[in-house]
Amino acid sequence: MASEPSEDRKPSQDGVETLTRAFAGQLRNVTDARLTAEGYLSTLARASPPTAVEHWDDILLVVTELVANSIQYAPGPFELHMRRTFDGVHVTVRDSSTTPPAPRPFHPQRGGGGIGWHLIHTLCDQVSVVVRPDGKDVHTFLPW
Repeated sequence: MASEPSEDRKPSQDGVETLTRAFAGQLRNVTDARLTAEGYLSTLARASPPTAVEHWDDILLVVTELVANSIQYAPGPFELHMRRTFDGVHVTVRDSSTTPPAPRPFHPQRGGGGIGWHLIHTLCDQVSVVVRPDGKDVHTFLPW
């Protein structure tokens, strides 16, 4: 069952809206979520430019990894939430799996993934997982 993404925007303290967008959980939603995040960062950059150029790319990479993991390991819809914090950006992905993410061995010569969760922890100032009865929220805080 295909459904269109839904979006909710609310103003934050600095005038930049917070973003909440729901996705059906299809593979194409990885691109949709990345484009949504890029649009949010464009708006944010006009009000408050990043303190380092790489922060933009780091946030997009974390969004891409979180969403791809959600689609791979938590079948069903997911939600992307982004908001400005005092010194960065808080990105949350809510999905339908109650299983917390766990690092997997990474073998670059063999492929097969395993680097995403390590990248997320490397790029983020803080990572936490909140398990709910109907799924989980993965919270990440990144510098801006």
